[in-house]
Amino acid sequence: MSSPLKYDHHVGEDRHVVRDDASAEEVGVVKQQEVYAFDESRKIGVTGAVFLILNKMIGTGIFSTPSGIFQSTGSVGVALMLWVIGGVLTFCGMSVFLEFGLAIPRSGGEKNYLERAYKHPKYLATCVLASQMILLGFSSGNSLAFGRYILFASGSESPDGWTARGIGIAGATFAVGIHAITPKWGIRLFNVLGVFKVIVLLFIVFSGFAALAGRRRVPNPHNFDNAFRIEEGEGYGNGGVYGYATALLRIIYSYKGWENANYVVGELKNPRKTLAIAAPLAIGGVTILYVLANVAYFAAIPKTELATSEVIVAGVFFRNVFGNSAGARALPAFVAISNLGNVLAVSFAHARLNQELAKEGLLPFSTFWASNKPFNAPAAALFLHWIVTVIVLVAPPAGPAYNFITDLYTYPGAWINAFVGIGLLYLQWNKRENWTSPWHTYFPITILYVLANVFLCIVPFIPPTGSWTAEGYPYYVFPIVGVGVLLLGGVYWGFWTKIFPAIGGYKVVAERTYDEEGHEVIRYRKMAAMVEAAMVETTVLVLCYLYQHIPKYELS
Repeated sequence: MSSPLKYDHHVGEDRHVVRDDASAEEVGVVKQQEVYAFDESRKIGVTGAVFLILNKMIGTGIFSTPSGIFQSTGSVGVALMLWVIGGVLTFCGMSVFLEFGLAIPRSGGEKNYLERAYKHPKYLATCVLASQMILLGFSSGNSLAFGRYILFASGSESPDGWTARGIGIAGATFAVGIHAITPKWGIRLFNVLGVFKVIVLLFIVFSGFAALAGRRRVPNPHNFDNAFRIEEGEGYGNGGVYGYATALLRIIYSYKGWENANYVVGELKNPRKTLAIAAPLAIGGVTILYVLANVAYFAAIPKTELATSEVIVAGVFFRNVFGNSAGARALPAFVAISNLGNVLAVSFAHARLNQELAKEGLLPFSTFWASNKPFNAPAAALFLHWIVTVIVLVAPPAGPAYNFITDLYTYPGAWINAFVGIGLLYLQWNKRENWTSPWHTYFPITILYVLANVFLCIVPFIPPTGSWTAEGYPYYVFPIVGVGVLLLGGVYWGFWTKIFPAIGGYKVVAERTYDEEGHEVIRYRKMAAMVEAAMVETTVLVLCYLYQHIPKYELS
């Protein structure tokens, strides 16, 4: 997976990425390699990197999505195989992103990669990605899971009605509020709560071994008898290829977080070598834990109950293994706490992303959304994240909504990932791009990643077979909404870079600068047409003058 190129700790060759077409003036460059802020003794080795990536990857999806995955496939064996496939695709995605990340070691992730691969039309990829990140970068799924598990721990198993959504809104409000008022405590809290999800997952795995040995409060569900048989039962099975696509989308949702490996490159000892070992170990470890957790669920929960348990599958597992005592009900409370930790983590990350997009001038009223007032925290950007989260929570009609929300969250990412993979293939095969990276992703890995994401992009438009109903929602809703949001980014690009500048007599230009923390960033600003013309005219006059006087000044 990795190339034999050595990773040197200095700034290497620069590559132009943004250029003002009118004046041919270089606006910025992308550093080929990174200047590290940390001394070698403070950097993370292989063991630390494994645990760092593993902790970032393990989220709350494993406690909530297995029900929807079995519901879509109708087969125990197929469901387990899809979890393994999800791990393989995660490995492929991490390799693709690391090749980009080590070649373009700046904050921004996919934004930088798409801008590097798709330079024309200028800013289009940026606007499309910004639309997806802002409008569909919500915490609604985790917030709803938090509400459902709180109700389950209290003895209620009501569906995704307004009570659970109200609790979810309260959880999201708490998360946004603590980040806006006391950001340091918000970070500390989600770091502490991050430990809960790992403990709960390990507890489920070991409890699953006990359930397989017969230690459970319900009869043996015999789910492993003829495990690969595809069945159609009450609430599950016969979803066809559409069902497999939605199941894989939910699995990818559970694996999300692997992208964070790109954000810790500067903290690693010999990043290429460290990640070549740590990334496969971390992904392999998470895949094994996820498969074992699903084995535990199948060992204790009958198929019909599993398919209808929806978001609270871990809670049903605890009840079937430990009974319905007050002590057993406390276990789902730990899952609820870990869900709250994920709400804190996601709101923290997305709010800062929203703020960065505002700082770059990409958003309407950018000055407001970029503000750090009044508590030196991105309160306005957090409020934007809260608005989107609440809208997505209350918009679906009363009833099951968790799987729909997670599908809506994950689906547009398949389009982005497909274009990132295609962009890497283009850079690798087009010699004129002079693409180099300390990390090399082999062609079959990139192709597999691209094809898998193209499959996930297209198949949700194919009607499901049989009586499969996609939880009461028309099957085409989440793919149409997802594509619509991406197209909305294209429409915004047209107004932002073409229509409004034509009306206002200005042009949008990009400049590289440094933020208050010394990080290199892009800023988009308006340049008046008259100013631009004057700059071009002045540049031409200066060049002509120098050309005429080259012998005199002996300019080289």
